[in-house]
Amino acid sequence: MSKKIAVLTGAGISTSAGIPDFRGPDGVWTKHPEQMNVYDIDAFISSKEDREYSWRWQKESPVWGAQPGTAHKALVRLEQAGMLTLLATQNFDALHEKAGNSPDVIVNLHGTIGTSHCMKCHAKYDTADIMDRLDEEPDPRCHRRLPYKGNMPCNGIIKTDVVYFGEALPDGAMEKSLRLACEADEFWVIGSTLEVFPAASLAPAAVQAGVPLTIMNMGRTQYDRIATRLIHDDIAVALPKLVEETIAEG
Repeated sequence: MSKKIAVLTGAGISTSAGIPDFRGPDGVWTKHPEQMNVYDIDAFISSKEDREYSWRWQKESPVWGAQPGTAHKALVRLEQAGMLTLLATQNFDALHEKAGNSPDVIVNLHGTIGTSHCMKCHAKYDTADIMDRLDEEPDPRCHRRLPYKGNMPCNGIIKTDVVYFGEALPDGAMEKSLRLACEADEFWVIGSTLEVFPAASLAPAAVQAGVPLTIMNMGRTQYDRIATRLIHDDIAVALPKLVEETIAEG
């Protein structure tokens, strides 16, 4: 039986692919705290102006056009080797999907920008289709025709599946992540500062269940002392190396 590896990724895996992070020393929100309200659910629901700004900001942010880097591709290798049982991520950039990891292993703890939904009838949309039409429709609305309303369009507000401030995490996401992290042979934290809860609680929970913890992050985290292995190298280089070594060991 090959090893079962559970993984949690944070902003650091995406900064290694050239996406600026939000909370780091040079983070978007550190430098421009006023931009945090693009993901404020109350503002989004109550104001057309805020919705239009939020959609435009998301379309123009580096997250939208980003491409996966070598570190994302390394986790695809790990899955292809049959060793990746969980890929929980705090990132909503959909880069694990773009890289080629399967939905079976990915848990988007903070949602994803890749898909959107109507807040009224819950119809699902590909965000790319909405972004393509953003110039014509800056405050995107649901065009699904409702048979029980004489085929009139629903006209509900559409939002991305990113978890906005004030919203709950996706149903069952933490439960699934906790279960798989605690059942794994190793738990890897890649590029997370482990400051944002409840995601950060996966690390101590895994260790308590007897699972060795690897933390790969440029800066220190509050859980470094309980880690079995600490790696402070560039993730774009260090993660592919760790994956190849782990596959070779089987």
